[in-house]
Amino acid sequence: MQLDWPILSVLVWLPVAAGVLLLLVGERGLSIGRWIALTASLATFAISVLLWREFDPATASMQFFEQQPWIGAFNAWYTLGVDGISMPLIVLTAFITPLVVIAGWTVIEKRPTQYLAAFLILEGLMIGVFAALDAMLFYVLWEAMLIPMFVIIGVWGGPRRVYATVKFFLYTFLGSVLMLVALIYLYLQGGSYSIADLQALPLTMREQALIFTAFLLAFAVKVPMWPVHTWLPDAHVEAPTGGSVILAAIMLKMGGYGFLRFSLPITPDAARELDWLVIALSLTAVVYIGFVALVQQDMKKLIAYSSIAHMGFVTLGAFIAFDIVRATGQVQGAAMGLDGAMVQMISHGLVSGALFLCIGVLYDRMHSRQIADYGGVINTMPLFGAFMVLFAMANAGLPGTSGFVGEFLVILAAFKANFWYAFLAAVTLILGAAYTLWLVKRVVFGPVGNDQVAQLQDLNGREFLVLGVLAVAVLALGLWPAPLLDVMRPTIEQLVQQMMMTKL
Repeated sequence: MQLDWPILSVLVWLPVAAGVLLLLVGERGLSIGRWIALTASLATFAISVLLWREFDPATASMQFFEQQPWIGAFNAWYTLGVDGISMPLIVLTAFITPLVVIAGWTVIEKRPTQYLAAFLILEGLMIGVFAALDAMLFYVLWEAMLIPMFVIIGVWGGPRRVYATVKFFLYTFLGSVLMLVALIYLYLQGGSYSIADLQALPLTMREQALIFTAFLLAFAVKVPMWPVHTWLPDAHVEAPTGGSVILAAIMLKMGGYGFLRFSLPITPDAARELDWLVIALSLTAVVYIGFVALVQQDMKKLIAYSSIAHMGFVTLGAFIAFDIVRATGQVQGAAMGLDGAMVQMISHGLVSGALFLCIGVLYDRMHSRQIADYGGVINTMPLFGAFMVLFAMANAGLPGTSGFVGEFLVILAAFKANFWYAFLAAVTLILGAAYTLWLVKRVVFGPVGNDQVAQLQDLNGREFLVLGVLAVAVLALGLWPAPLLDVMRPTIEQLVQQMMMTKL
């Protein structure tokens, strides 16, 4: 599909330009700055809806293709395009950002215009990561998006924000350096940074193993996979509410996207031989981190750890395909795990974002995230309590919510591959229900915990709008996932073919 205007470039650069404009407007123009931010983020979302509408779900080829010369000396091009894997993630990014803008409308008191500008610039860079078809462009945008998030946590974060930002930056940057080394090696072998050319490049087993390891370390930090996950709880606890929402809803997905776009198609033989490692790490995250979440006293930390467990489903679903083929001798069932991984990424973006916004609503009123400081919130905030319970149920994978669809597909795929994989993956449904219901019981239900809780005000119109939109999205995806699955199917099937085709 090709429109007569560069829709992807507009999606990337419109929010970035609006963010720069906000920086020029400054804090004196706060009222107009808020409306610029809201207008730009809503316009970006409207264009992403047009992208979805014009997308042809019958083909796996790249659509809305754009190409311009960029760095001629390195044969690096400004190349953009989308397929059934990247397009839903772009729409998710454009959907979440206006909600973050509305959620922070009056809450942020320190440099609010710069706060909104950072989110707009971050939105454009994240969309660019999902749309980039040139590996060098992908890498530059991948690194550039660290800067606004570094600023968001470092300026608007909690008391230990400097520690959290440095840890976040070092983990993600060091992982990315290894990815750069792998990309440069691939460029020296093939003379091109085009991702399609890299996927077609013949490589020996030793080359694939080293490149796969470099990619694994880069993307595992971003997911984050156990044991390189320790930066995430610190970053979430210190980040402002909007930062936590974007971090959980969008930035973690980039690790999963990297596996699907780079690791599996570029190094299929190494991925096949080392899939046991990724599956072991994923199942460890799913089970062990579930137990860690059970003992958390800080609401944000609990949801942060639950994010690590849920993202374990994404990596499990992505790499289980090889075992399905080994066990059944058929390629047809291999796509189910990848379908589950993609649905889980979109669902987790909605559910985790909603839960962090719920925690933000309570924090704005009581300035505490400690579970022990609450109790009986539903007595004074019935509307809020209803939303909190809905999102908690989705987080636990209740049928009818988006949280069920992805996890069910991954467990079903795991069952085809190995009963014990499925058994361990299913344990997380029990653990997820345990820590989520334990959180809801202590915070939302029971008698009113203290005088502060007794004086809480229920949701205002702005908060109701944000949580209501997310509730509709969670239920819509849970009850009718077909539109998402239909868009992804041809691209997932093509990816399975690339994975099963040896380069040796």
